[in-house]
Amino acid sequence: MALHVKAKEEPEFRFYQLYDKLYRADVLEFGYRVSRSKKGAAGIDGMTFEQIESEGVENWLGELTRELKQKTYKADPLKRVWLEKPDGTQRPLGIPTIRDRVVQTAAVLLLGPIFEPDLQPEQYAYRKGRNTHDAVRHVHSLVNTGHTEIVDADLSGYFDTIPHAELMTSLSRRISDRHVLALIKQWLVAPVEEKDKRGRRHRTTRAKDEKRGAPQGSPLSPFLSSVYMRRFLLGWKTLGIDRKLNAHIVNFADDFVICCRGTGAQAMSLMRQMMERLKLTVNEQKTGLRILPEETVDFLGYTIGRCYSTKTGKAYFGTRPSKKSIRKLTTKVSELTAPRRSLLEAEVVVGQLNRLLSGWSQYFCLGPVYKSYRVADAHTTHRLRQWLRRKHKVSGSGSKRYPDEYLYESLGLIQLKRKPQNFPWAKA
Repeated sequence: MALHVKAKEEPEFRFYQLYDKLYRADVLEFGYRVSRSKKGAAGIDGMTFEQIESEGVENWLGELTRELKQKTYKADPLKRVWLEKPDGTQRPLGIPTIRDRVVQTAAVLLLGPIFEPDLQPEQYAYRKGRNTHDAVRHVHSLVNTGHTEIVDADLSGYFDTIPHAELMTSLSRRISDRHVLALIKQWLVAPVEEKDKRGRRHRTTRAKDEKRGAPQGSPLSPFLSSVYMRRFLLGWKTLGIDRKLNAHIVNFADDFVICCRGTGAQAMSLMRQMMERLKLTVNEQKTGLRILPEETVDFLGYTIGRCYSTKTGKAYFGTRPSKKSIRKLTTKVSELTAPRRSLLEAEVVVGQLNRLLSGWSQYFCLGPVYKSYRVADAHTTHRLRQWLRRKHKVSGSGSKRYPDEYLYESLGLIQLKRKPQNFPWAKA
């Protein structure tokens, strides 16, 4: 709290003597608790939380404290894990060891309050009291005030291409403690270890060689990505582009749109120029100018565009779950009701479906959601009915044996289309 107040009151102040706070017992204990709660996989050393706790957390943290205090701590290589994206491509993650995760979490605890006052109002990711719904509402508000030319921007591998020199400059603007800066640099250039098809281990040093990248998968990368994205957002306003073009950015992590009033083409051109100076790459295949209401724009899973009132038929600008988001949901429902899962009990499968549907509807609750909920319900009941039919070897469609009343009342399946009436903000 004291760091945040100081940073807010003195925007030019550079913080020193931070390193000794990093290995304070309460700070490292916090780092361990947070890391433990996320239940992440082991890093390259194979060390798990269960192993640490069986040997004693206090002793383990004591050894980590000693390394930091004596400045003998060295970051471990990252373990490469590939995460499949919705479009079929794979996103590389770099998983740190637990010891590195704990120290990085402790670092974010100290550095977050220092940089929070500097982040721009239009930045919504990884900030207390802000979320994706706020970002979507911001875009919706701009559209409703005439900003109907939307630059739908996409950056190619943002996290993997953040330039180290420029990022360290951004950090040094607020931090003068060379030991903290050296620690961050260690994490940025850590090697990555992965196994080939034969199980042989290989280490690469791309981040160190190319001097770029904040590996996704570490507790530090969201913080670093926000600090560097601030450069673009602040530069946009410092150059007066937001006022000259009446073009306003809304940002969440590496996603952003620019809402304009008749100046979309100019804004897109200037955005490209600025990204080039920031050494970031615009994904031209996914970046474009959307003109509302003739077109729509997708942002953070929502489609923003023309909707029609169910009562009056009048057109208005609204938000609704995107087709892509609905497709992702139905794919997951199909996976949970696949034939290979026929040996499971119905209560188990329905419980998993309910958790999926409940989480999805909690996120997708803005705007006229009824039609989307109806599509989700229809797909879920069809898939569950087919699953029951296969499990119990029932011929035909199964609609007589397993009608909707049975699925909803006897098995307890959630019915989404009944939920909007409980959400006043879900009404048009």
